[in-house]
Amino acid sequence: MNIATHPSASVLEAVNISKSFGPVPVLFSVSMNVRPGEVHALIGENGAGKSTFIKILSGFHEPTSGQIQIDGANVVLPPNGAAEDLGIVLIHQELNLAEQMTVEENVFLGRELVSKGFLSRTEMRAKVQAALDEIGLTISPTDRISDLTIAQKQMVEIVKAVSRNARILIMDEPTAVLTEDETALFFKQVEKLKQSGVGIVFVSHKLREIQEIADRVTILRDGQWIDTRPAADLTPDAMAQMMVGRELSDLYPPMNEADVDAERVLEVQNLSAPGISNVSFDLRKGEILGFSGLIGAGRTAVFEALCGILPIQGGSVKLFGKDVGAMSVADARDAGLVYLTKDRKEKGLLLQKQMQPNLTLLALPKFIRNFMIDQSAEGDALERAVRRFDVRARDTSVVVGKLSGGNQQKLLLAKVMECDPRIVIIDEPTRGIDVGTKQQIYHFIAALAAEGVSVVVISSEMPEIIGLCHRVAVMREGQITGVLTGDHINENEIMRYAAGLKRGDIQ
Repeated sequence: MNIATHPSASVLEAVNISKSFGPVPVLFSVSMNVRPGEVHALIGENGAGKSTFIKILSGFHEPTSGQIQIDGANVVLPPNGAAEDLGIVLIHQELNLAEQMTVEENVFLGRELVSKGFLSRTEMRAKVQAALDEIGLTISPTDRISDLTIAQKQMVEIVKAVSRNARILIMDEPTAVLTEDETALFFKQVEKLKQSGVGIVFVSHKLREIQEIADRVTILRDGQWIDTRPAADLTPDAMAQMMVGRELSDLYPPMNEADVDAERVLEVQNLSAPGISNVSFDLRKGEILGFSGLIGAGRTAVFEALCGILPIQGGSVKLFGKDVGAMSVADARDAGLVYLTKDRKEKGLLLQKQMQPNLTLLALPKFIRNFMIDQSAEGDALERAVRRFDVRARDTSVVVGKLSGGNQQKLLLAKVMECDPRIVIIDEPTRGIDVGTKQQIYHFIAALAAEGVSVVVISSEMPEIIGLCHRVAVMREGQITGVLTGDHINENEIMRYAAGLKRGDIQ
């Protein structure tokens, strides 16, 4: 990355910001400044205080103490996003778009252009088209948001921000669900924003991306400022160690060798379902089987079909040696097969409910006593889960939506494990999670396998697949193109099969 030259004056500065929620402090005298035309990355483990801090920077939270400055002058930011009038725009991790409205309607939502009592649709459409042309986005202002890809939606958020004359743009995990190609396109737009003088706060767990895009990096740990350094002075390993305060050389646990003669607990032959066809593989007791491939290759569809979420259209399935037909989610659970979704916020957890009902929902039958839910037994289960999975919360009555992403993921793991499964399918186990929590989850997966539980890991993170799995099945266009073992589990081999190339096409 070429380090841009920036004026020394800050466009936005946080000075000794502290924040408490009731009696619980979460930020301790944190300071950070943003210069025009730079990307200032903010990193830290889940629970380090990043989300709270950027909500203070954008006016969604009020600091308990400390000061926000714009252009060197103290300001009190108006609440609930009205700080946009001062040029501070926050792009949330969960995109803030009205799915059933068009691009132009979203861009001007709440500040529509009006002439003589009527909407100036022609003018709004022209302005949106000019903005789309400026960032090279080949969609129409009249396209419905629900018809766009995730990457296109992310770009629409940038168009919204630019149309609001943003001087400071705060991005919370903007590349979490983007492919490599989509991320590269996104970074080109970030560079254009830098060149126009916009100061950018960039929150991400993807440390190699931080190294590529950022000019400076600020690290938080346990609500405290640790350091601010030029990104060029930091390697991803150095960033990770500063985030967690310890060495991470043991990020991936030592793996026991797979027992090639172990019982086959799952045998799939010629499975067909929406998005997949003729998929065959097996899974052994105590094995970690990886599923790799490009986004849209059909990895998730395979296991949603096996677990009753998608209809099976053909093929045969043996579970623990017995033929099984199409199963419901409850059937799969009762047979010892559980699936941990990659979409924890939309499909995995009830964000407006507390931890206890989230934990026991999938395993609810075992908590029924005389047609009533035994809440005492539920409470005991939650205490055990919090200890076992190191779920960190201010108290166990907090609603799940208030937990950090890493703690939500650990609660989701605890939820599926409450069913005492013999086979666990984990889809994107560490999406949007900090490096310290990743380490915990990797060690937990290895411990499960050592106990004889069979694990399927579906992941778009190549190091994760290589570092964790005994075997790797690679998918392309709804089919398995190869199953790799031993030294063949490497990036070149995986990409060769993912791209549909023949041996020798990749050197």
